[in-house]
Amino acid sequence: MTIDIAAKAKALVDTVLAEPANDHDIDLVQRQLGRYPRGMVAVGARCVCGRPLAVITRPVLPGGIPFPTTCYLTGPEAVKAASHVEAAGVMQQYNDMLASDEELKAAYEQAHNLYLAFRHELAGRLGDSEEHIEGTSAGGMPVRVKCLHALLAQSLVMGPGANPIGDLVLERVKDEFEPTVCRCTLDD
Repeated sequence: MTIDIAAKAKALVDTVLAEPANDHDIDLVQRQLGRYPRGMVAVGARCVCGRPLAVITRPVLPGGIPFPTTCYLTGPEAVKAASHVEAAGVMQQYNDMLASDEELKAAYEQAHNLYLAFRHELAGRLGDSEEHIEGTSAGGMPVRVKCLHALLAQSLVMGPGANPIGDLVLERVKDEFEPTVCRCTLDD
C-alpha cells in the first residue's frame, strides 16, 4: 500500500503541534527519563490514562545539536517492553525478515520516508535545519533494525501501519505493554 507521504506527514505534524508540550507534560517526561527532555515539542502518543508514551523532539536541540530521533519513546513501561524484546535477540529475526521479505522491506522503506517527511515538515515549521541529519531517520531504517525503541515510538506516534517493525514489536509486547491498557507506575 502506498500513501501520500507528504500529506500524511503534514497531517501528523498538524496534529502534534495543535497541542504543544505544556509544563505538566515536560515534568512527567523529565521524571520518566530521569533528565530534562531537551527539545521536546509535543507529546506524540499518550497512554489511555493521558501520560506521555512518546514525545516529539526538535530536529535541532538547544545549542545547535542535530537530533534525528524525532519520535522518542519515554513511557517507562513501553521502554522496558522494547528492551525485553531487544534483550531476547529478536532484532536479528527482524533483520532476517527484512532481508528475505520484499513486501516488508518496501513497507520499512516507506516508514523511513514517512519519518523523514514528518521531520522535514516539523523542521520547516520550527525553523530548524536538517542539514546535518538529512537522510537519517531512526532505528536503523531503511536497511536494518537497530533500535526497537525508536521504531515502536514511530508506530505509537504515527499509528498502526506507519512502521511494520514497530507494529511487530507492539504486537509482541501486548501482554507487557499496550497503549490502551494503563500499566503506568509513575505518579502524577
